[in-house]
Amino acid sequence: MPAIVTLNAGHTVAVAGAGLLGRLVAWQLLRDGHAVSLFDAGDLDTPPAAAWTAAGMVAPLCETVVSERCVYDMGRLALAQWPRWLEELEAPSLWHRRGSLMVAHPQDEGELAQFRRDLDGALGASAHYAELDAAGLNELEPDLAGGFRHGLFLEEEAHLDNRELLARLLEAIRRLGGECHGHCPVETFPGELETPAGRRTFDLVIDCRGTGARPRHPSLRGVRGETLHVHTDEVHFTRPVRLMHPRYQLYVVPKPGGRFVIGATQIESEDRSPISLQSSLELSSALYTLSPAFAEARILEQGVNLRPAFRDNLPHVTCHDGLITANGLFRHGYLLAPAVAGHLLAVVRGRGAQPFADVLAAPPPQEHTP
Repeated sequence: MPAIVTLNAGHTVAVAGAGLLGRLVAWQLLRDGHAVSLFDAGDLDTPPAAAWTAAGMVAPLCETVVSERCVYDMGRLALAQWPRWLEELEAPSLWHRRGSLMVAHPQDEGELAQFRRDLDGALGASAHYAELDAAGLNELEPDLAGGFRHGLFLEEEAHLDNRELLARLLEAIRRLGGECHGHCPVETFPGELETPAGRRTFDLVIDCRGTGARPRHPSLRGVRGETLHVHTDEVHFTRPVRLMHPRYQLYVVPKPGGRFVIGATQIESEDRSPISLQSSLELSSALYTLSPAFAEARILEQGVNLRPAFRDNLPHVTCHDGLITANGLFRHGYLLAPAVAGHLLAVVRGRGAQPFADVLAAPPPQEHTP
């Protein structure tokens, strides 16, 4: 990794990309005393970032059976780091560590059993969960449909109110004097940004643009995800519920005010067009089977976004003199952002080796150093 000059208080930093990672880094660097300018091609208050469309789950166990072990380890760090950051933001109420629940219809219980075996195989004694019968499920989530006979309670997992978090971060950035530029697409270079108004020079440029950074990362791809946002006062879940199915794993995440985010799809496509009829029907019908009371829920929003991913589906931080890029959080944004942001900030602050440096600092697959 090429050497990078450690910043002292008062240096100028440009952060390209105002998604979750960009906002976290801008906020922390402002607290360090740097002069930070934040740029995004979209609107800052309702950002086009995947972090806005996401459900905000911090679920390392759920991801273990389909991801590298390092994703679980970084997720464990996230479970410890998010409460600290939310305390610093004076927003601890956005964090909900109530675990997550996995269920399957009787005909699909083999999927649940296979998940449990895979989890045990991946983590052994570290796989903390409880097996529940119908009575146990009803005790945890009384509004869950009564046809489920078995479930798994992953008690250590959490979720957060992601849209409110993004708003609080932006508010903190503005309050600390950050210079914020929405609807301002940029291209990044070592120590410089190309903006619609011309080139600007900074002591350091940090590129967190997700799929917008493809000119710098040719192997970066977007993975389509689709969500429904619904509202109902008839159903009350206190934690994310996942429904195991042979073709998909649906998740339902409760949000404040009777709102729920429902998703399942992961499509190898960069199509940003509206949600398909098939996806809408599958998400809606699966939601109804979790609780028939969802039948009267009102659809508030149908979301489509692209998750940035490299070929190994892992995040990477690359450092050059005057430029740091951080990208590839895939569908694990809230799970991995604390580890990625922590590594990036450690580089800027001139600290020694950090956890996961061997993963995050590895060159992205099929990348060429500029």
